[in-house]
Amino acid sequence: MNHRSTRKKALLSIHEGTIAGVSVAALFSGVCKVNAALAAQLLIDTCHVDAILNSGTAGGLSPALSPFDTVIGSETAYHDVAEDILTEFHPWLDSIWFPADMRLLSLARTAAQKAGLPCRTGRMVTGETFVTNRIRDAIIEKYHPLTVDMETASIAHVCYANSLPFLSIRTVTDAADQRSTEDFEANCRKASETAAQLCAALLREIALADREA
Repeated sequence: MNHRSTRKKALLSIHEGTIAGVSVAALFSGVCKVNAALAAQLLIDTCHVDAILNSGTAGGLSPALSPFDTVIGSETAYHDVAEDILTEFHPWLDSIWFPADMRLLSLARTAAQKAGLPCRTGRMVTGETFVTNRIRDAIIEKYHPLTVDMETASIAHVCYANSLPFLSIRTVTDAADQRSTEDFEANCRKASETAAQLCAALLREIALADREA
């Protein structure tokens, strides 16, 4: 990030500057749905952002995924929230799924291809717990997701309520068969770096698209 400045609010450090000529505000939200939602609303209210990109790690639920594969979320839902909570009450969704912004999704695919970063596009689900064998199969059968994490749907939820474009980029730390779980911490570091690389590549693609518009 160039021309960086940092300010603190709600116990979070907000770093503002530019990447690839795009004005950005970045922060580390911390783990879990409430922390992620708080951070998203903070960026909206404090920095007046035009869109939110979520970059991070996830557990793989599709057998087609291996550790360090990257997924661009096409839509996301909670796997631990009763469905009528979101359709019958605020934010009155038509379905349980929060869709990704189609422009950002297209630009992310182009960015991944140009950067030589293999990735897949598909569903993500979010819940407030690490997924164990006891619930893994039920989640897969019901939602057919590629990945699971603790934040994406809550950020998408906040963006939906604010009519703001949203996209999530998540790199897998462990596969559906739970390979490599013994190296979880090391995998998290490597996966985070990979997701960040694609996020930076996407910002470059956004800058190019804006110049051509």
